[in-house]
Amino acid sequence: MSENLTRGISSVGRASGWQPEGQGFESPILHSNLPTYREFTYFSEKIINPRALLAVEYFMNQQEHLSEIAWQNGKFLPRKELAISPGDAGFVLGATVTEQLRTFRGKIFLSDDHAQRLANSLHDVGIVPNETVQSIFSAANQVATHNHKLLMQGNKQSDQDLGVVIFITPGLLPAQNNGLAGKPSATVHSFPLAYSLWADSYETGTNLQCVSIQQVSEKCWPISAKVRSRLHYFLAEQEATTYEKGSRPLLSHADGRISETSTANIAALHGRTIVTPPEQDALMGVSMNYLKSLAEDAGFLWESRSFNKDELITADEVFLTSTPWCILAAVQIDGQPVGKGVPGPIYHEFLNAWSKNVGVDIADQAHFGKTSQTFS
Repeated sequence: MSENLTRGISSVGRASGWQPEGQGFESPILHSNLPTYREFTYFSEKIINPRALLAVEYFMNQQEHLSEIAWQNGKFLPRKELAISPGDAGFVLGATVTEQLRTFRGKIFLSDDHAQRLANSLHDVGIVPNETVQSIFSAANQVATHNHKLLMQGNKQSDQDLGVVIFITPGLLPAQNNGLAGKPSATVHSFPLAYSLWADSYETGTNLQCVSIQQVSEKCWPISAKVRSRLHYFLAEQEATTYEKGSRPLLSHADGRISETSTANIAALHGRTIVTPPEQDALMGVSMNYLKSLAEDAGFLWESRSFNKDELITADEVFLTSTPWCILAAVQIDGQPVGKGVPGPIYHEFLNAWSKNVGVDIADQAHFGKTSQTFS
């Protein structure tokens, strides 16, 4: 960096009152205590000198390329600076509407479907954010693009991908804010997909355990809303683990209707027909809807109707769909094998079709990601 540019940055900081005399940040490359976005906003608003503005822009670029970003209430900021008040109703009451997305080659997958579900969830719960769903997803795309570039340094574009989470809360609870209701809060952040949690399951399949924890009644809150009130999932996973380590819990309604697992939608294959719970029994999954399109393209019949555990046990194959890992096969239920007890040919057909459509070998990417995370 030139001496003039260095001097410009130093003088701008002191003139704005942001930087005390003798505590300069003459070299962004040599100094590790980088100012925050908020600090830059504070003093950059006071700057008139165009030359100084260029210095600030240069310095901001240095920080942007070094850290993950997030988005909160209309502003981008470093991910590590995300914060939510302990008095927010989303924290106190679990009143949070959410969406989890994933990228393929750095691009958010099925963005429009997730946006529609988020809009429906907000309507069902009665939260009206200050930002439009469109602007929230625009921010999500920018967060994903920026953070994927950081993740891919030294790697191919298809080596790894991100999970992207959107969550919206009602804001501060009046009981913890002097009787005043706060404004809704919207947040977007991302993280590298945790491939080690499911990479091996593409070949081995996964085991399910029926648990005593039931699906929350539709009389408690709309099952169509994707929310963060998930204590029943937490308890169900604990119970499943006591039966078999590494298994996933299978939740039913009080009358025995199958709903979902704690992390996935479920579907059963009988001959050339695939059966999945209707919207009255389970949250409609974006990934399950994508599987439906693959199945219908391949000539399978698709039925949405209620069924119980017996119909799963007697299925030829059982599929699990979820945003992070797309599709897995359930190969055992309560210790009883599904089909031959291994991932079946139709599962592999769908996994291959999914991979072809997104331009990424989903299983290979997961194995590469697991290895990279193990040695990082």
